[in-house]
Amino acid sequence: MDQTTQATDTGNSPAGQSDIFATTHWSIVLAAGQAESPVSQRALAQLCEGYWYPLYVFARGQGCSPEDAQDLTQGFFLRLLRKNYFSDLKQSKGKFRAFLIAAFKHFLSDQRDRQNALKRGGGETLLSLDAQDAEKRYQLEPVDGLTPDKHFERRWAYTLMEKAQTQLREEYVSEGKGELYASLNGLDGHEQGDPTYAEKAGQLGMSVPAIKSAALRMRQRYGKVLRSEIAQTVATPAEVDEEIRHLLAIISE
Repeated sequence: MDQTTQATDTGNSPAGQSDIFATTHWSIVLAAGQAESPVSQRALAQLCEGYWYPLYVFARGQGCSPEDAQDLTQGFFLRLLRKNYFSDLKQSKGKFRAFLIAAFKHFLSDQRDRQNALKRGGGETLLSLDAQDAEKRYQLEPVDGLTPDKHFERRWAYTLMEKAQTQLREEYVSEGKGELYASLNGLDGHEQGDPTYAEKAGQLGMSVPAIKSAALRMRQRYGKVLRSEIAQTVATPAEVDEEIRHLLAIISE
């Protein structure tokens, strides 16, 4: 399946967007600002839970050991979630991605003294970070000479796509269409006369036009799910398309 580009073709209608953006995770956090708000803290925690791995990748790219990268990432979230750490919000330009990396860099600058490399936060944990899995994933990252910043942004883009793909799969499974999802996932839908359509149609007992129609609906749904996921991390509708364009450029490098 074509991934990020599918999100550029759907969900552009302005109808209802103001209501949607009143309740996205990042909009809730921004609206709370410096104020104490359990709702905004929960929204922030949900964002952090989903997007901690790109920060782990950034820390490893900075030369941190796996153990230090884990400790620093966990310690950062302890500070972020416990102390309402919004000093870098003005630098974020409305995007959670930009805020997170700016705040993490600031945090790292405060942690340069490796003599104090005991578990950051005293061994406390607020988020469940699977360090062993993180390092296994990191070892599979391509070695391509990207800077830590570019590596963070590329991993951010792939994390968004993975989250959207997971949600799409769960939707199909919940509707009893898990086999259809498994069969259609990976079809790009752009090659005219692609023989895989005929193969999939035969496997599922569907006609070729029906399988093509189902594949199109799945790509369209994926685009909407991806746009919705991106919307959780920006402050305004206009920033969704801006973020998509930016992420497309990142993964194309």
